[in-house]
Amino acid sequence: MKLYKIFFLFALALITSCSSDDDSTPVNELDGIIKVKEFTNDTHIIELYTSTGTTQQGYNEISLRIKDKTTNNYIQNATIEWMPMMHMTMMNHSCPYSTVEKETDKETLYKGYIVFQMPQNETEYWDLKIDYSINETNYTVTDVVDVPATEKRVVSSFMGTDNVRYIVALIDPRNPKVALNDMTVGVYKMENMMNFPVVNNYTLKIDPRMPSMGNHGSPNNLDLTQSDSDEFYHGKVSLTMTGYWKINLQLLNASDEVLKGEVVTETTESSSIFFEIEF
Repeated sequence: MKLYKIFFLFALALITSCSSDDDSTPVNELDGIIKVKEFTNDTHIIELYTSTGTTQQGYNEISLRIKDKTTNNYIQNATIEWMPMMHMTMMNHSCPYSTVEKETDKETLYKGYIVFQMPQNETEYWDLKIDYSINETNYTVTDVVDVPATEKRVVSSFMGTDNVRYIVALIDPRNPKVALNDMTVGVYKMENMMNFPVVNNYTLKIDPRMPSMGNHGSPNNLDLTQSDSDEFYHGKVSLTMTGYWKINLQLLNASDEVLKGEVVTETTESSSIFFEIEF
C-alpha cells in the first residue's frame, strides 16, 4: 500500500511539473498599440494601429493586420505594399514612407512608417492605398487617413541650395527627459511628386536653445549621422531643464556643404529649419 502511494505521489509531481513547463501565456500582439481605424473591402478588414491610436503630421510608425471576413481569422502570410497620397486642390503628391514588413516574433502584425509632411485641411486630405497579396491572389483597399497638424514643429520641408527639396522628420526623443537624450531623425529628398527616398551620408547639425531663457544652449550635444542598420540619422540632444526648446538644424551634404540652416549667434537667434520640443 505504501509503495502504491509513493508511486502515485511521484506520478502526480511529474505531471504537475510537466504541466507547469508547458503552461505559456499567450502573447498579446497588440500590447502597446491602439487601433486607429479599419479599412474594409469585400473580403477583408485591415486594421491600422499606432502607439497613440492616432496619426498626425510628421513621422508615424504604423502596424496593421488583415482579418478574413469569412473565417474571422487574421492572415499570417500576406505580402503588403502601401501608397499614401495627399489630395490637394491643384495637385496630388505622396510623401516619405517605408516598405511594410512582418513584425519580428509576431504572427499577424505587419509594420512600416509614413512621414506626412503636411496636415490636412478643410479641402485637402490624405488617403492610404493598401495593395496586398495572399496565396498569389491580389487585393486592394483605399480609405481616408486623418492627419491633423501637430502642436509643435516635428517635420520640416525646404529647398536646399542644390535646388533639391528635402524633408527632415523628428522620430526621437518621443518622451524627452532632463538628460542627454537619444535623438533620431529621418532625412529624405523629393525626386518627384511620388518618390521621396532616404538621403544617404549627410550630416544634420543640431543646436538646442531655450528662447524664453535668454536663448541659452546646452552641452554635450552630438550631431546626427546616418546609421547603416536603419538608414535613420542618430545623435544626442542635451535638454538641461523642462520647458520649450527649439532644436536648430543645419543640413550638410556628403562634402560638408551646408544645404540649409544657419548658425545661431547673438544676431541670428534661430536657424531657418528647426524642430520644437516642450515637456
